[in-house]
Amino acid sequence: MATACLARTLPTAAGTALHIAGGLLPLHSRDTEIDWKAYMAQVEGFINGTYDYTQLQGDTGPLVYPAGFLYIFTGLFYATDRGTDIPMAQNIFAVLYLVTLVLVFLIYHQTSKVPPFVFFFMCCASYRVHSIFVLRLFNDPVAMALLFLSINLFLAQCWSWGCCCFSLAVSVKMNVLLFAPGLLFLLLTQFGFRGALPKLAICAALQVVLGLPFLLENPIGYLSRSFDLGRQFLFQWTVNWRFLPETIFLHRAFHLALLAAHLSLLLLFALCRWHRTGESILALLKDPSKRKVPPQALTPNQIVSILFTSNFIGICFSRSLHYQFYVWYFHTLPYLLWAMPARWLTHLLRLLVLGLIELSWNTYPSTSFSSAALHLCHAVVLLQLWLSPESFPKSIQPSRKTH
Repeated sequence: MATACLARTLPTAAGTALHIAGGLLPLHSRDTEIDWKAYMAQVEGFINGTYDYTQLQGDTGPLVYPAGFLYIFTGLFYATDRGTDIPMAQNIFAVLYLVTLVLVFLIYHQTSKVPPFVFFFMCCASYRVHSIFVLRLFNDPVAMALLFLSINLFLAQCWSWGCCCFSLAVSVKMNVLLFAPGLLFLLLTQFGFRGALPKLAICAALQVVLGLPFLLENPIGYLSRSFDLGRQFLFQWTVNWRFLPETIFLHRAFHLALLAAHLSLLLLFALCRWHRTGESILALLKDPSKRKVPPQALTPNQIVSILFTSNFIGICFSRSLHYQFYVWYFHTLPYLLWAMPARWLTHLLRLLVLGLIELSWNTYPSTSFSSAALHLCHAVVLLQLWLSPESFPKSIQPSRKTH
């Protein structure tokens, strides 16, 4: 069913995307792994029968990812001769990179909002992204590939399969939860409260099934380690808050202020930019057939815009961004800059914003200037999203059967 849904969206440009990107990957570059050996040590503990999450350790510390991470990297453990065949791991991640590009291009193909020349920059302009995928072997690219697959399923109106894939992405790394507010808004818009409950149940049930061996062994240990929202980050690795004193960076009041700003801006966008029917936002809780405004099918641009914006707001107010976190939003930036541009945001200015963001992420170690420049660029993107003349096109595509 899910395969059939995706087949409806497959453009002829997918093969071209693979050809363009295929020559850009540093497959023969030297190994510069950071967390791979720690991942393999954690997986080996799981394979040896350790189901207590508090006992799973690696060189970089305790395991802090949900169970889906363990299952996927167990497969990589065996595919790479117990984690020792680094070139094989790099080849696998190179394929993952190409698959991710195809999934992203499928999304952009359906929105038809971004000029083709921008895809050249997406494929060629970021050494940092190539490094994160192919050299560093982080789990972030795995989570994002699954996330983009889920968005393709949403665009194909396969909401149940999309929620399943979304939850699988969360089980690899929790950053995918930054898309969750947007997804909840879309589910309520499409199905109402009662109709959205089965979709949300799919997300929750998959987390329980994947984590069941660990929940049975030590439920508190599993939940506190794999879903630790209060985990402290080290100042030495921050990309976005280098200009702050370390005492402020580590202070709990600063973290709470960021959370409050994050939630407030999400609420403002939900009220003023995403919900444009004229009814109260509480009308989303009703069955779509009982609303005053006749229900209309969500357009691809509505789905993508809400999800990408939800994630981007979370990025802007993150307590800390590390270098591998760049893939959390790199592939969404062209859409955010070109899909709904404010009149004052010219092509040249948009390219300048992309260039400054790339420069900030490639400055190591980060500096006060690079962090400030990153926040300035984020502010420009947020401002143009808020001031864009119209959030979504007025034309509505014909409704397709939902699953």
